[in-house]
Amino acid sequence: MSTTDTGNTTGPAGAGGPADEDTRASQDARDAREIGEAGSQLSTAPVETAMPGSFGGARTPGAMGWIAWTAREVTGWARWFWRQLTSMRVALILLFLLSLGAIPGSLIPQSNQDAAKAQEFKDAHSLLGPLYDRLGLFHVYSSVWFSAIYILLFISLIGCIVPRTWQFVGQLRGRPPGAPKRLSRLPAYATWRTEAEPEQVREAALKVLRQRRFRAHIEKDAVAAEKGYLRETGNLLFHIALIVMLVAFAWGQLFKSEGDKLIVEGDGFSNALLSYDDFKSGSLFSTDDLTPFSFDLKNFTGTYERTGPNKGTPRTYQATVDYSVGAYGKAKKTVVKVNEPLVIGDSKVYLTAHGYAPVVTVRDGKGKVVFHEAVPLLPLDSNVTSQGAVKVMDGYRNAQGKSEQLGFSAFFVPTFAGAGKGDMFSQFPALDYPVLALSGFHGSLGVDAGLPQNVYQLETSHMKQFKDAKGEILKSRLRPGEKMTLPDGAGSITFEKDIKEWANFQVTQQPGSDWALAGAFAAIFGLAGSLFIQRRRVWVRATTGADGVTVVEMAGLGRSESAKLPEELGDLAALVHEQAPTKPDEDAAPTDADAEPPATAAEGAEKQ
Repeated sequence: MSTTDTGNTTGPAGAGGPADEDTRASQDARDAREIGEAGSQLSTAPVETAMPGSFGGARTPGAMGWIAWTAREVTGWARWFWRQLTSMRVALILLFLLSLGAIPGSLIPQSNQDAAKAQEFKDAHSLLGPLYDRLGLFHVYSSVWFSAIYILLFISLIGCIVPRTWQFVGQLRGRPPGAPKRLSRLPAYATWRTEAEPEQVREAALKVLRQRRFRAHIEKDAVAAEKGYLRETGNLLFHIALIVMLVAFAWGQLFKSEGDKLIVEGDGFSNALLSYDDFKSGSLFSTDDLTPFSFDLKNFTGTYERTGPNKGTPRTYQATVDYSVGAYGKAKKTVVKVNEPLVIGDSKVYLTAHGYAPVVTVRDGKGKVVFHEAVPLLPLDSNVTSQGAVKVMDGYRNAQGKSEQLGFSAFFVPTFAGAGKGDMFSQFPALDYPVLALSGFHGSLGVDAGLPQNVYQLETSHMKQFKDAKGEILKSRLRPGEKMTLPDGAGSITFEKDIKEWANFQVTQQPGSDWALAGAFAAIFGLAGSLFIQRRRVWVRATTGADGVTVVEMAGLGRSESAKLPEELGDLAALVHEQAPTKPDEDAAPTDADAEPPATAAEGAEKQ
């Protein structure tokens, strides 16, 4: 068995005349054409065409000639633009532009997500604000330019997939093309002579190739086989997965909803728009799309690592809730943990944050209770040092009987280090040594003006701070059960022993997320298949030579040059060679000069 080099196909320099050179040139042209036909349809990628000068061609005189020329010109250019739009190069450019266009949506506040931050940015940047607004950078994903890129990419992918899928189905239904006349011109080639009949060689080759999962058939004097269809399948799967991801992304952005709700132990929540602390949704979302359910927070459980380098790290972080689906659903008990949401229909309820809500009681100068609630405070650090405000808006009258509003700045630490042992910051997130620091104000909280306020901050522009008998600011650090008495008979505030905890829940409704995840996995597998699977063709020709001995030729052709193709052809040739071994050369001379001359036929027969 031997191999040939396709580069050594011409005769010695100077051999032959001009006629021989013309013959060789025409033969090379025919060989190249045959190889091109043999390698046709190894890929379904469309053939790119260069921009022509004109599609209309020669224009005949008269109005009808001009109309016909214009129709040819418009049709030709439309086809050319369509081919460019559905080419892989343009699809990659559009995908890059889509990724580039999403960057401002991550860096610049979006009005549909946080209108307040977007307005703050506009107020703080007098030059960039109006410019960004005109460019649509405050609503990137619904802007005209982003939608144009998105739609063009969608059209490009569909226009690329549909014809390639149809072409690929045609290839699957067809047969591999016949063998070229000169197999020695192919990149991988092997040949040998055998005593087996050509039909036997072809049958053996057909069996070997089918055992190696080649699609093979006998055509004339050769076996034609092909393998690696999963490469194109992976390519098409990658493109289809991209379309699925684009559709899922668009669907999710248009119909999504996301809301946050802080709930104190013992309180509940109903999935209605007015129940949320903060809510944002897609442009096509409707309140009718909200999943009807409700739940009550029974208790929050948090335990923490007390020693070692991970001191203060949560070990248990979960909320026990009773939930029901629909208006008359039966209550069910469950536990919501971090990354283990409560799934109800299309909605998922995530546990996102936790804090403390000290219970305080405010009395007026006559001892009447005017406020008794658990006040949620916002954590400032990992040890749950918390800050907030207590607002008494109704029912309070001062010592003169005049109606007023009270406000208290609150600073809470679950584990106090102790007086004189540093700042008022918690040393541990658990309730080991809780302390509540308060300072009070009286006057108007500004809530009657109708302007929205932060519930965790005081608006003190129309309030006066309480001061003690020495004229200093009244403030106190309270332990559970202690109270701070307000001056001049203004009443008191008591830090009750009951300290509740709160949990923040995020309720999301993201349609299409499962499809987007499936599309991402499919795109990865499809891309891997298109990159690592090689589509190739193998031909095995067996013909009778001039001396009556069968000549076997094997050759392979792939989409691109690969070291694996010659190796695979060698393995296949070895298997075929076992069924049709090389015919020994009887006229070969001995290679050793001292070797004995071969015995005559008669002598050999006698020795046997």
